[in-house]
Amino acid sequence: MEKSLDRKLRSIHADPSGSKEFILADAKDADMAFGIGAPGKSPERHDGEVRFKSLAEYRDQIREVIRQGIVDIVLMSPSTSELLTIEERLFDDSPVTPAARANDTTDIHLPRGGRYHEHPSRPFRTASIDHLQCGHVDCRPEERRRGVDLGLYSITFNNRLDFDLDTLERFKEFREEAERKGFRYFLEIFDPNMPDAVAPELTPGFINDLIARTLAGVTQSARPLFLKMVYHGPRAMEELVNYDPHLVVGVLGGAAGTTLDAFQLLYEAKKYGARAALFGRKINNAEHQLAFIQFLRLIADGEIEPVEAVKAYHGVLQELKIPPHRSLEEDLTFQTAVMSYSGSGTTISLGRSSTSDSSGPPAGSTAASGEEKASPTGMPTAAASGPAVRSPSVTQRRDGTPDFARMSPEERLQYHRDRLNRMFGG
Repeated sequence: MEKSLDRKLRSIHADPSGSKEFILADAKDADMAFGIGAPGKSPERHDGEVRFKSLAEYRDQIREVIRQGIVDIVLMSPSTSELLTIEERLFDDSPVTPAARANDTTDIHLPRGGRYHEHPSRPFRTASIDHLQCGHVDCRPEERRRGVDLGLYSITFNNRLDFDLDTLERFKEFREEAERKGFRYFLEIFDPNMPDAVAPELTPGFINDLIARTLAGVTQSARPLFLKMVYHGPRAMEELVNYDPHLVVGVLGGAAGTTLDAFQLLYEAKKYGARAALFGRKINNAEHQLAFIQFLRLIADGEIEPVEAVKAYHGVLQELKIPPHRSLEEDLTFQTAVMSYSGSGTTISLGRSSTSDSSGPPAGSTAASGEEKASPTGMPTAAASGPAVRSPSVTQRRDGTPDFARMSPEERLQYHRDRLNRMFGG
């Protein structure tokens, strides 16, 4: 089966400015950073008790995402990839591309009580490319297609010659090995993990310049498929995209926050030129991961906008009788989006969307207005005591498909709410 990633990359490179394709990835490689806590908190925990999901539960969630077939990439640790890709063959008849983390720099080593992330990042690789491709050292040529042919390689620059030169040397070694073994990669560029590395206002330019400088020496045969990086705002994104339209820029989701944080980040990044987004903790911490992913896809495809999506997502949770982590009112606010594994570093304040009907509220405010109020369950209703408003007749095109451009915000909201309710059994 053709992978959606390959099709979308062809479309983007054929028409960088006109293609509407957007690459969406679920980053399920957190066990390379957090250890026991990577799968997230268990819903079975009691008040005051921290209990984590098991690795088996984490992998079951990954299996569900693969079966859903909406994301283009599922990124895993090498050990999880071996199980799901090589042993279970879950990706053979799926449009989803499997990928594995190809290195694990020291700034993502985050055990409880650890202090590794407080030191300048050092390059390190647990798994070899052979382990990713066939599960053991020294693959035979016919074995290299058993596992993944795509990996994430991560680099962190700290404006320190000795550390950054070591990072670049290791990156060069990886590229050469990958080219020899027919292994593709995408490149993750973290912001400096040292607070005094570069002035905050200079960080976007520092990162953009280092990306351009580093890749200037890399020929086409060894270039990354796309980038994964912090979203530094409209100006920095447009600068990088305009510099090289064939450089496919993707943003990382960062630490968990409100649902609006995630949806607005995707919406804004795409608006200013991003063509990919990779969400890890924001998906993993969602009340219903598959519904959350479905709304990410709808936003990426331009079918719904952030505030509408948050409201419709809460509607799905209500229909499924899943208690939300936050009230709708709270989930329609922005929290500080910290863009690093360690929970510190660059923060991005997402601004108001340019659209009038579903724009994001300023930081600290809510989007609820007029007569619409939040019910005790967090679901918007026409009145606090009244029933939820059901869908009006859907405005359609001549071919019978929904005409989103002519729908009112309320029609779009209800259309997607009803669609997701049917999809997830509501």
